[in-house]
Amino acid sequence: MQRNEISVLMSLYKKENPAFLVACLDSVLAQTLLPKEIVIVIDGPITSKLQQVLDEYQSKSGLLRLLPQKENKGLGYTLAIGVEACQYELVARMDTDDLMLPTRLEEQVNCFNQNTDLAICGTNIEEFIEDSSNIISRRLVPESNQAIRQFSKKRNPFNHMTVMFRRSDILKVGNYQPMQGFEDYYLWARLLKAGYKAYNIQDFLVKARVGKDMYKRRGGWQYLINGVRGRIAVYHAGLGNFFDFIVTTGVHIVVSLMPNRIRARFYQEALH
Repeated sequence: MQRNEISVLMSLYKKENPAFLVACLDSVLAQTLLPKEIVIVIDGPITSKLQQVLDEYQSKSGLLRLLPQKENKGLGYTLAIGVEACQYELVARMDTDDLMLPTRLEEQVNCFNQNTDLAICGTNIEEFIEDSSNIISRRLVPESNQAIRQFSKKRNPFNHMTVMFRRSDILKVGNYQPMQGFEDYYLWARLLKAGYKAYNIQDFLVKARVGKDMYKRRGGWQYLINGVRGRIAVYHAGLGNFFDFIVTTGVHIVVSLMPNRIRARFYQEALH
């Protein structure tokens, strides 16, 4: 395998800001190790401005592979299509409004080359509002395979937009599946339960864009219901025991129903 035999995988939705997509694609094209392709699954109809950005970058780089879908069906559905469509064994996930640091892909490929039994590799993230220098929080994830397995019983052990994985391993455990808000965690649960090896680079190799209302969006009845469904699925996948399930589900319910101000402080002080 050549070092740059990498597919970058994204899902694009009509509400994405074209300027954010431009910044994201620029960060991919500024990598010290360029991917062979950028696979973008278009989740239903998009605006003419977004299409213009895609056309410009396809003309500029020749790396984009666009997979338009007639209807909006959600992240799990589109990513499953994307994984199937990727032409290379190493697939790097990315969100269309986030930024890769220049060495992200190279550092992750080095990890896979040094660990031939590795199935998935993520990194830490910095979260920012508006300007990428305006860092408001950081999310650190456990490093070793053992620590990741332990952490995963209670919380998602990866920052989704940072992961690189072996396509064949993801397909063996059933690929992404529709599970609103838990598409990634449910997949990692199945991957870890099947015994695949995981690792998180401890550098901050992705900057994740967040909105001013990010804590508000992590509350309310629909968020609560999706979270309970997701945790039931993770539990049935075999990750953690019944006690872990009860504790994590209980915390999710309480946090979902907190006033936004208190929930924001809880995330900032307890979960980062």
